[in-house]
Amino acid sequence: MAQSKGKSQTCDLFIIGGGINGCGIARDAAGRGLSVVLAEMNDLASATSSSSTKLFHGGLRYLEYFEIRLVREALIERETLLRAMPHISWPMRFVLPLYADMRFEGSTPTSRILNIVMPWMKGRRPAWLIRLGLFLYDNLGGRKILPGTSSLSLKGTTEGAPLQDRFERAYEYSDCWIEDSRLVVLNARDAVARGAKVLVRTKVLKAQRVDGGWDIELEDTETGKRSQMHAKMLVNAGGPWVGDIIHDTIHVDSREGVRLVRGSHIVTRRLYDHDKCYFFQGTDGRIIFAIPYETDFTLIGTTDSEHPDPSVKPVCTPEERQYLVNFANQYFKRNITVDDIVWTYSGVRPLYDDGASSATAATRDYTLKIDDAGGAPLLNVFGGKITTYRRLAEGALEKILRYFPDRKGAWTAGVPLPGGDFPVGDVGALITRLQADYPFLNGYWARRLVRAYGTEAWQVLGPAKAKTDLGKDFGATLSAREVEWLMEKEFARTAEDVVWRRSKLGLRMSENEIATLEAWMRNETAQRNRAAAE
Repeated sequence: MAQSKGKSQTCDLFIIGGGINGCGIARDAAGRGLSVVLAEMNDLASATSSSSTKLFHGGLRYLEYFEIRLVREALIERETLLRAMPHISWPMRFVLPLYADMRFEGSTPTSRILNIVMPWMKGRRPAWLIRLGLFLYDNLGGRKILPGTSSLSLKGTTEGAPLQDRFERAYEYSDCWIEDSRLVVLNARDAVARGAKVLVRTKVLKAQRVDGGWDIELEDTETGKRSQMHAKMLVNAGGPWVGDIIHDTIHVDSREGVRLVRGSHIVTRRLYDHDKCYFFQGTDGRIIFAIPYETDFTLIGTTDSEHPDPSVKPVCTPEERQYLVNFANQYFKRNITVDDIVWTYSGVRPLYDDGASSATAATRDYTLKIDDAGGAPLLNVFGGKITTYRRLAEGALEKILRYFPDRKGAWTAGVPLPGGDFPVGDVGALITRLQADYPFLNGYWARRLVRAYGTEAWQVLGPAKAKTDLGKDFGATLSAREVEWLMEKEFARTAEDVVWRRSKLGLRMSENEIATLEAWMRNETAQRNRAAAE
């Protein structure tokens, strides 16, 4: 835990940024005995880490860029993470329809080689090459849980029913789904359980090297109150803001930088009646996914567009909406329009700037850079993907522990996150048991609670014997009892935190219901603040 130093607090490690990289590093470091403080200027996972395509995947298309190490590490991590969080992640089968005019993205090393040795292909991606890639995908990571690739007929099958008749066969392979923003929150919770301090709505105004450490000035963005911290080491895990933090907050010279790439998604009502994902290849060489989402919806994405400024909130532009609609309509029998879209979201990926010719080609690998030229060590975190966050954290600790010798070694592999202490595949049994213990729950409600909280669902519901025992009903199965849990245990402060990050109930709640929730949470916070002041 942080210790006092005069009017300021001291700690071993101060982390800027409450996304998946910052919270993953905080959890790992706290578990090794370091005193850790993390500050996030908004809500946890309020930027990139809640705006992904929600997949734990190796990145099949990265094989075309020869990113073998990244893909292998991600493939290994899929099963490590499945075991640690079987409530918020689960296996998913991906259907990849085949057709004659599948094309490469023009800048990939694979496409350039094939254009030389097989010029008659004219940039097309042959089916045999896809099968070779899937063979590598099946075998690079040493699968134990996930089934391998198989061939699939689309004629007269459930998987083929939503697709145009021109698609006759497909490959089917395995990857995984992840509730991205809940992953962040659970890492933060586990970090706190191991002694870390997590400060949300807390902005780092400046940090400077003083006496071999860092003096850090903080501001509570809700109250305006300022405070001081002193840390032996600083970690910049600012995501899209990592460059701004380097230059404007800590004033360190660095030639390293990030490339901001916007990924946008659309959500429609459910477009098909099975639980598999589609992997669609476009005539422009790009790919998108169509994924079963929140039971009654379909998620379609993503785009890859340059984003100029992290301070500009990313939105799914009208052009991106139309692009994704047109892309999906190349595959589905029933054409969708922009009027079918019920929600959109967009996130900025802070990719390491490797000088790639396009946003699509930019590396998804992470880079960790130590700067101790000024005496006090600084670790800057560039890039990364959600699938490899735990390995990124281990890599960060390898560098951090040079300055804190004689600490515990790597420990996070196989250690469950809160609520994840049950075997992979037992979600159905947990749902059945939860309904038996709380008969007022319907199937959707019980499934939602187990998928969000795992074995902690019983703690969320407490001694309730009836729905009325859970307090105010905000709609869409959200009760006051659950909101209190989210405020007390999961750092939620606003209705947006609850309905768009701790859950996706915003898809089911009306504007009036969300406004009622916001007013209730403000009143609850005010009451708690008054009680604390007395």
